[in-house]
Amino acid sequence: MIVRRRTLLGAAMAIAAVGASSPAIAFGGALEGAMEETAKGEPYGMIARILAKPGQRAALAVLLSAGTDMMPGCLSYVVAEDLANPDALWVTEAWESKAAHGASLSLPAVREAISKAQPLIAGFDSIAETRPIGGVPVAQE
Repeated sequence: MIVRRRTLLGAAMAIAAVGASSPAIAFGGALEGAMEETAKGEPYGMIARILAKPGQRAALAVLLSAGTDMMPGCLSYVVAEDLANPDALWVTEAWESKAAHGASLSLPAVREAISKAQPLIAGFDSIAETRPIGGVPVAQE
């Protein structure tokens, strides 16, 4: 993973934001084995629903969206508000590989964003690993 404006940390950021040492721990085992390397060159994606503490969604969205334009290997990173839950955000990520996603977690900008976001996160409601197969990146502001 690397940091691009349209990339944040998605689940990666969310994972670290919880203070867990690994994605599997952060998601209560839901990602057990998820960080195993995929076939070389195979794209990797993750979609996560992050629950902010009451009234903190906007602040969390800013933190998850900031400084994400310089993450190597990030093809797309989207932070979106859940229309049904005023405290929920969806983070959708597409990466060149699982390795790129994993590497992003050690970037200084990502680590800083994680430490700032951690106090605003109530938990993770849902997470799914995907293999991106097509589409277009979201335009940056």
